[in-house]
Amino acid sequence: MTHRSTLRAPSCPAIVLCTLIAGASAAQPEALKPAVDPDGVVRISMIAGSYFYKPNHIVVKVRTPVELTIVKEPGMAPHSFVMQAPDAGITVNKELSTEPTRITFTPTAPGRFPFYCTNKLLFMPSHRQQGMEGVLEVVE
Repeated sequence: MTHRSTLRAPSCPAIVLCTLIAGASAAQPEALKPAVDPDGVVRISMIAGSYFYKPNHIVVKVRTPVELTIVKEPGMAPHSFVMQAPDAGITVNKELSTEPTRITFTPTAPGRFPFYCTNKLLFMPSHRQQGMEGVLEVVE
């Protein structure tokens, strides 16, 4: 007599529930809330890599000077950093290199301002479409 062991796959609703629970428990990256240095400036170091910025969500206070230093990871792909929020006193459009690029500004209005890479390879989605974007959140 042969004994067969049978495994039953969970039903579809069970798979969906497990997937939702796993997704809900996955850690979402926290927003960076840097401290103000004794001289009154918020200094932030950022890495620009293969279709990402790290950090990609930064929270600063309105009317506090910000000094952002961005370094591009080594590689062939060119990257940029663009943040267009003239109503908040921020207009940045810089090409990045493996040498640190220092950007300074003082946000004059609260809000959520996107930053992104404008580069695109021929016939490919833009770097922004591939996830190279983030947000500067300016609070009171």
